[in-house]
Order: sequence, then structure tokens, then C-alpha cells
Amino acid sequence: MLPPAGVRERVRAVHGGAALPELLRRYDGWAGRYEQVRGRDPPGPPGTGTGTGTGTGTGTPPPAASSPGAPPPAPLTAVPQDVAALEYRAPHLAAASLAFAFPAPPAGARVLDVGCGTGLVARELQRRGFGCLHGVDGSAGMLERARGTGLYRQLQRCVLGREPLPGPAEHYDAVTVVGALGEGQVPCSALPELLRVTKPGGFLCLTTRSNPSNLRYKAELEAALQRLEQQGAWQKVLAQEVEGWERATEEEESIQGTGYISGVVYIYRKCPVPPLEEG
Repeated sequence: MLPPAGVRERVRAVHGGAALPELLRRYDGWAGRYEQVRGRDPPGPPGTGTGTGTGTGTGTPPPAASSPGAPPPAPLTAVPQDVAALEYRAPHLAAASLAFAFPAPPAGARVLDVGCGTGLVARELQRRGFGCLHGVDGSAGMLERARGTGLYRQLQRCVLGREPLPGPAEHYDAVTVVGALGEGQVPCSALPELLRVTKPGGFLCLTTRSNPSNLRYKAELEAALQRLEQQGAWQKVLAQEVEGWERATEEEESIQGTGYISGVVYIYRKCPVPPLEEG
């Protein structure tokens, strides 16, 4: 069974190849329906984390950039709306893959969440012990929602592919792009900019969809990923195709009539990769 008509219409609107100003306007409009957010829960004791994710989340988010040194606010409790109707699994899958690949305790690792939206990936990363999260997105409406979570130390507006990321070279231990690499969204030509802000030995976690309407983009993306690997820019750690990525919004998009589409998680590590420590 397909998601409700309103959800399908909103997904089609942002995946329909609109010009950039119109695309951003549509994302701004979607922000209020993307996931419904209710009041703050009290912070849990250290080590408890929240939600159903695994890992070693601290139970409280890092301080917001707007109030250095201030006690961190408890995270907003998200009651998924369109996200729930789509059964959107990419944030969970991406965060789990990055945590698995990470060689050291992640609490102090600086992570840039590109196309952060309302903060779905940040919640999954925080549950797995990542505590220093920065985010960028082209939609002011999405950023407003992300800011309300209290999960990010920094949030800035940036349209990747049209302007450089707001960070110095070799600044981040990991960079994520979850849900933004697709037809009519972030172009494949933006990959070198992701590499620029990643530290040598740092990780890049990327996702894309494998539904029929995104196959041309996926082929272009994988060709670009391979070229960068052949040039020695990074090493592939993981490329995993996942069925049941999210619910299809059109019957012809679903896998063998299951009602779902598949997607891929890619993990790369920027070269030079440091040697393994003995012991």
C-alpha cells in the first residue's frame, strides 16, 4: 500500500526537478510536515541515551553554538509525521554504518551533517555516541526545525553545489550526506567539496536511492565515486544495497510490487589513511 496522497505529493514536489529557488521553497514548506515535534523531555542520566538506537549516547546533546558554555537543552521529542508514513530508514542505516566503521570512540569526533534537514541523522548519530555535530542545509525552514532539536553545535545555510561548504579544509572527522544525493538535488560535482573539508583518514558517509527514477543519477554518482577512488582521493570501506529503504510513492517505483524502494549506503575514507595501530 502506498503512503497517503498528501505525503506522495510532497515527495514528488521535491524530487520533481524544480529550479533551485522553487525547490528550496518547497522544502521550506515541507519542514512543518516532515516530522511533528512536541515539547522537550527532561534529560536522561549520562550513558542512557534516548530512543531505540544502539551505541553509547550520552543522553544529552552538546551545547548550542548560540550559547557557549550554557547547559545543553534536552532534545525535542520528535513524533514523525511524513517520515513515519514513508518508513524512512536512511538516517538509521547511515548512522549505524558510520559508527561501525569508526575506529575510535566517537564522542570527540567533529561531524558535518550536509543536507541535515530537521536533524534525523543527528539524532541517530547522537544515540551512537557522536557528540560534536555541525549541520548545513539549503532550506531555512528545515534549519529552523534542526535548531530546535538542540543537537547541533553549529548550523548554517549552504546550498551545496552552488557554494562552498562553510568550513576550513581538513576540518571534519566525518561528513554525512543522507537523503540529498539524488536527481534534482545535490549534484555529483559536489563530491570534491565534501573531501575538501574532511580530514585525512576521515570518513564520508553517503546515501542514494535505487528506485527507477533515480537510476541515472545513481549511475553518475557511482562513476564519480569510482573516479575519485582511482585517483587515490579515498578508499571504499562499504557499499551496501538495502531493500526496504523507504516506502515507494508510485507503484512503478516499488521493488517487485513490495511497496518499497531500495537504497545504498556508501562509506569512504579519505586518503592518506593512517596505518593501523598495533596491539
